[in-house]
Amino acid sequence: MDDIKEILMNVKEGKLSVEDALLSIKKEPFQDLDFAKIDLHRNIRQGAAEVVYGAGKTADQILKICSAMRAKGQETVLVTRLNKEKAEVLLKEKDLDFKYYENAEIGIAGPLPAPNGKGKIVIATGGTSDMKVAEEAALTCEVFGNEVTRLYDVGVAGLHRLLAHLDEIMSARVIVAIAGMEGALASVIGGLADCPVIAVPTSVGYGANFGGLSALLSMLNSCASGVSVVNIDNGFGAGFLASRINHL
Repeated sequence: MDDIKEILMNVKEGKLSVEDALLSIKKEPFQDLDFAKIDLHRNIRQGAAEVVYGAGKTADQILKICSAMRAKGQETVLVTRLNKEKAEVLLKEKDLDFKYYENAEIGIAGPLPAPNGKGKIVIATGGTSDMKVAEEAALTCEVFGNEVTRLYDVGVAGLHRLLAHLDEIMSARVIVAIAGMEGALASVIGGLADCPVIAVPTSVGYGANFGGLSALLSMLNSCASGVSVVNIDNGFGAGFLASRINHL
């Protein structure tokens, strides 16, 4: 969306003709790589570029997709669910400016942008075991231009740990509450905050947790108003939604 605004401003200021501006906007909406069709107009339609889902793709496919997106002017490309073996291949490509965050299974080609969101996004976890999902959410927020505050291991088993961060909670514009086990963190934060709370159930827990299903159902049944829920372990989805809210 910023690209379109820049084109229109250049037309207004006489730096670009109407015909050249129209040509820039009408450029191919996607690029066909045979194995993938890259959506080059995603940023125009939705205000955020396409994200590469790394699971199920080969390292070579991911490399070609990232390289094509960068060549078409996308400064920063986010790759989610990327394992270490595939990342090592991409890290060898110096022109890609690739960084790998193993604790989140996230890869980022290009620089992180300066924050341009309206406020801060707080990422809170019930326990240290939820940090993988939390880092996926946090890095997603940062890739899309948000300032992030991380509050890790502040679950309800020791409520005083959360209450020690009331200033951060009450000044946030969006909060992502991530928890496994019984998933109670989202309800507690939802009862304290005056901003949207995005709950993320995780698969952390013992047998009756059913791989995150118990936390999911607890969060869906939260008695706190203003709490919405994404899928189990979906840190990316929560981070993307939080970014959208923070840019409204």
